[in-house]
Amino acid sequence: MRNTLEDLYYGNIAPNVQDMAPNSELKRATDRVTRFENQLTELLDDAGQAILAKLIESQQEIDSITAMENFILGFRLGAKIVMECMDENDGDIRNGGD
Repeated sequence: MRNTLEDLYYGNIAPNVQDMAPNSELKRATDRVTRFENQLTELLDDAGQAILAKLIESQQEIDSITAMENFILGFRLGAKIVMECMDENDGDIRNGGD
């Protein structure tokens, strides 16, 4: 526990930064997106490329917001589970609860 708290204090924990395993499903999907993006860019004129760039940027913003919200929801769920585990009067019949 102390190591985690020290890592948090010193800024060594960055849940939004992740390494991608070289042969993972995520890496393969990312490679496909990059390939298709490059192919589409070659087909578009300058105006089309500008629109595509804005589309990609907007999707990245959506993905970032979604990732943050999912992190917060997951963290809250984990905290709720821990709080429930600490409740000694939770109706467990082995402890004489209701």
